[in-house]
Amino acid sequence: MESPWFVAVVLLCSMPLLGAGYLQERKNYIVHLEPRDDVAVGDSVVEWHQSFLPQVAKLDSSADGGGSGGDDGPRIVYSYSDVFTGFAARLTDEEAEAVRSTKGCLRLYPEEFLPLATTRSPGFLGLHLGNEAFWSRSGFGRGVVIGILDTGILPSHPSFGDDGLQPPPKSWKGTCEFKAIAGGGCNNKIIGARAFGSAAVNSSAPPVDDAGHGTHTASTAAGNFVENANVRGNADGTASGMAPHAHLAVYKVCTRSRCSIMDIIAGLDAAVKDGVDVLSFSIGASSGAQFNYDPIAIAAFKAMERGIVVSCAAGNAGPEPGTVGNGAPWMLTVGAGTMDRAIRTTVKLGNGDEFDGESLFQPGNNSAAQPLPLVYPGADGSDTSRDCSVLRGAEVSGKVVLCESRGLNGRIEAGQTVAAYGGVGMIVMNRAAEGYTTFADAHVLPASHVSFDAGTKIAAYVNSTDNPMASIAFKGTVMGSSPSPTVTFFSSRGPSKASPGILKPDITGPGMNILAAWAPSESHPEFSDGVDLSFFVESGTSMSTPHLSGIAALLKSLHPDWSPAAIKSAIMTTSDAVDRTGVPIKDEQFRHATFYAMGAGYVNPALAFDPGLVYDLHADDYIPYLCGLGIGDDGVKEIAHRPVTCSDLKTITEAELNYPSLVVNLLAQPITVNRTVTNVGKPSSVYTAVVDISKDVSVIVQPPMLHFTELKEKQSFTVTVRWAGQPNVAGAEGNLKWVSDDHIVRSPIVIAAKAE
Repeated sequence: MESPWFVAVVLLCSMPLLGAGYLQERKNYIVHLEPRDDVAVGDSVVEWHQSFLPQVAKLDSSADGGGSGGDDGPRIVYSYSDVFTGFAARLTDEEAEAVRSTKGCLRLYPEEFLPLATTRSPGFLGLHLGNEAFWSRSGFGRGVVIGILDTGILPSHPSFGDDGLQPPPKSWKGTCEFKAIAGGGCNNKIIGARAFGSAAVNSSAPPVDDAGHGTHTASTAAGNFVENANVRGNADGTASGMAPHAHLAVYKVCTRSRCSIMDIIAGLDAAVKDGVDVLSFSIGASSGAQFNYDPIAIAAFKAMERGIVVSCAAGNAGPEPGTVGNGAPWMLTVGAGTMDRAIRTTVKLGNGDEFDGESLFQPGNNSAAQPLPLVYPGADGSDTSRDCSVLRGAEVSGKVVLCESRGLNGRIEAGQTVAAYGGVGMIVMNRAAEGYTTFADAHVLPASHVSFDAGTKIAAYVNSTDNPMASIAFKGTVMGSSPSPTVTFFSSRGPSKASPGILKPDITGPGMNILAAWAPSESHPEFSDGVDLSFFVESGTSMSTPHLSGIAALLKSLHPDWSPAAIKSAIMTTSDAVDRTGVPIKDEQFRHATFYAMGAGYVNPALAFDPGLVYDLHADDYIPYLCGLGIGDDGVKEIAHRPVTCSDLKTITEAELNYPSLVVNLLAQPITVNRTVTNVGKPSSVYTAVVDISKDVSVIVQPPMLHFTELKEKQSFTVTVRWAGQPNVAGAEGNLKWVSDDHIVRSPIVIAAKAE
């Protein structure tokens, strides 16, 4: 979990104090300012920002984002103009105090670093070629610009070829910073590329991806069609992104290991200025910061106000509740689920029992194909032995080794340790909290990642015999694995700490073992033999987010007049709450997944293009909700970028925001909320309310039927929720469905559990 934003308290400094400041270390800060009432007159934005620095700095400052420069005085690093009122600067402690005490300065945020949070997924999501298919009808996202904030991109990759693509939109204002890239650069696919701050370390080609992450997410969102995509024969097929004919604008704001909040805001600022339609943000964020203390939420509000869909990762901190990040209601917050494809391995024990697992490393010369002695170092009770951090060569040499998972990362490193001590095979067993979520990793030796249930049985077998044996068989790519989809263990859960009355995440998409384009590098060889790969498999909400970004681009292309909230509503209300067999979607424990785990459900883009009704919102509609959060006039002003007097408005509760889902804190008294839907289906249509919820809850919808006579017609209704019997401290979940002859518009209802 990220640390909270810190507030620096400061005093205006005198010139002698500034002189002493040169002897102190300068640190990076984001300086948050009050919005200017005279925005249309007076000094330029850059000059206004410079006026907050101590006098000596004005001669040195520049707002070109060129990095820290020399340490010869306080310096503006970025001057934000479109999504955030303020700037980033390098300051000593005394200089920071001086800036903070200046009239018009709200607060300072010390620089913080945030973590980075396919061939099968289009088909699994129902995206198929054909004249009548939604994918074709949407033009594959033609004309829409997706902005990717990540580690850059490998422009020479075939996924970023521009066959079949139109030139950039006439409204496009972006720039391309690629220089001297062999076989690649900007084209009609990649129409913009920039790098910021510490990510701009390569002066010859700063936006080039040196981590692989950005190339992977960009191709997932909008990679063009590439035949015969695979990783050493696994997951073979025709690769494409969700919106293969959309344009890409790349903003390199991350290095391999981290993303500076200063660079992220600079990238968001540039993307909005350039004219993107969708922003894809596969970066973790704070799970609890109040929105007016969250620069990313503030910047995203301005992007939403400009009509931009902001698609963000929920985070990889699950399955603990209350871990979801990027939870502002004007963001599309995306969780991670599985698909029906497995890169299968099978463990066979000496007693004949077999257990399926996964591994991306499936060499022809399988040294664990025949039965070998099986050992479980964790039997000694040591944590470091259980996860194979510490081994004894005599114990594991020539054997298959059972290792406990180290969590979201570290499985490949466990295999390296096993191999270093002479082990010839490895079985990775999940911990209890990880359930049935298994990763297809690029192991260094024959391996199989199995579930907690399977691992427990394997460990019991080891303890039951004096001569345990095991073999590992490689089965390659298997389609139709079940149950699918499920929610992964790592996908961050609601409720949102910043606004628990809004259901978060919003939606779940494919985020497990996703094959997409890759940027090979000597600094991170994926397999031990160092062979370069054009495609690679990755997992995380980083992978599910660009799926939704691409789907949002498809909807934007098909419905260019829809607001970001209308697009979100279409995605949420048409999502699947049941899996491919028709039973409720399960979580990592194969239990019924809650809405706090999966959001409204698993995305179904083939239905989202024609949702029938949408719950729409625009920037002004969020103001009464923000006032209702109790953050005060100043807090709302900081988010909305304009003066707001909450006492002049009719504030609303979180439940009253016109959101496509409903969360209520139900006590003894009933709660009634209003909702308004807009007809985007057939002009003449009738919808009937159908409620599906446990019998101890009463939900009454008035009116119970909605009659529409024209497109874009709006109708309102009320939902009254009460306990039908004794209140249930565990809460309850259900659905409100508006059903017509052609559509089912489903909204989750969550009655929050009572805190103990």
